[in-house]
Amino acid sequence: MGCEICPRRCGADRSVAPGLCGGGVLPRLAKASLHFGEEPCISGKNGSGTVFFSGCSLGCVFCQNHKISTGNFGKEVSPGRLKEIYRELAARGAHNINLVNPTHWQEVIETSLEGRPAVPFVWNSSGYERAESIRLLEGKIEIYMPDMKYLSEDLAERYSGARDYPRIAKAAIREMFRQRGPYVLGEDGLLKSGVLIRHLVIPGQIEHSFDVIDWVRDSFPKNSVIFSLMTQFTPCGDLYGYPEIDRTLTAEEYERVTDYLQYSGIEDGYTQEMTAAGDELIPDFDLSGI
Repeated sequence: MGCEICPRRCGADRSVAPGLCGGGVLPRLAKASLHFGEEPCISGKNGSGTVFFSGCSLGCVFCQNHKISTGNFGKEVSPGRLKEIYRELAARGAHNINLVNPTHWQEVIETSLEGRPAVPFVWNSSGYERAESIRLLEGKIEIYMPDMKYLSEDLAERYSGARDYPRIAKAAIREMFRQRGPYVLGEDGLLKSGVLIRHLVIPGQIEHSFDVIDWVRDSFPKNSVIFSLMTQFTPCGDLYGYPEIDRTLTAEEYERVTDYLQYSGIEDGYTQEMTAAGDELIPDFDLSGI
């Protein structure tokens, strides 16, 4: 039976040829390191033990990690080596193990979680995931950190080739919340369990961001999820044909969205400084830690 892990359900025999995500049998990694650029409740003082997986099941035209998501740069590792990487990061003091873009490697990741370090594991994803697949992770992942990129089918189709993204992401995030329930912070201010939803504001689409804020507010009990409103949109990849987003956000655009968030009733979460946008904040994918 072909691969049906992600919503693309491309049916590829990944032992013969890669799926639409670019993935074969063995996980491909681009970097594993202590990362300090996540939300404070994730990075903390010691850093988040971040494992960057190559390939992608979504494929946004503006992806800042396009070198590894669409370019598929990385190195294949065995499941045994993946487990060692977790242990090495934990030994360096990582507050958690942060699995970045893990969706299309879910099956091998599930295996790698056996005998794992005693720190929270973070499922850091695009949100474009089958709820049925997420259900298989119950009891194995403490922190879900999905994007909610779009509530507009038109935007999802134009920028990610996934018109079904809004429906799929809603169901996946609801399943994540069903598993973990209201978020839990430790006395150290670090997230121990729960759901942190991220939304990247897209240039020229601030009304869409209003819709995402409304959905988060209306879909979950008050003070039960963390919402991160991100301003770090950086023109990356090949944006020929997408001139409307070939720029960073303006301060006025982001201010309008943060003002909307302030009056939305959502109290728990984060915003970013305008300086978060820029190439200097994109990780150097150099295979370090692999």
